Amino acid sequence: MKKLLNLSLATVAAFSLTACVSSSTPSIESAVKEDLKTVCSVEKSGIENVIATAKQYNEVAKAKHLEFRRLDVNNSDLIISVEEAIKTGAKEVNPNDFKGKPSKTKLATDYAAERACRFAISALIQADEGKKTWRLSVPGDGFKY
Repeated sequence: MKKLLNLSLATVAAFSLTACVSSSTPSIESAVKEDLKTVCSVEKSGIENVIATAKQYNEVAKAKHLEFRRLDVNNSDLIISVEEAIKTGAKEVNPNDFKGKPSKTKLATDYAAERACRFAISALIQADEGKKTWRLSVPGDGFKY
């Protein structure tokens, strides 16, 4: 009886810990619930927290093949350049383009961190919206063109 009680308590503890861990990991569902203005604001959250959030959500986006690329720069390259700028104390970043060469794009470090965070979360939000609204773009669904 005592072993059964210990086993059941261990099982309940394992399930509760799993629920806590799964809710803190980034996913499409958690990205939809995020408020971009507060999560990606350097003034409110700090640049280290913003870039950490961007890195977490960008890994999910890369796994689902949804990573943003703007001005020939992948979001992961932008995150790397911001992390290097934080370490060196640089005020401006010049990320590598998708071919590995320095791009023509030069951004302020704070703006680049906010942009990387917004791109990482927006990729997941747009993927979720696409599942719900794709029928609206199909001809013959009542819309006149």
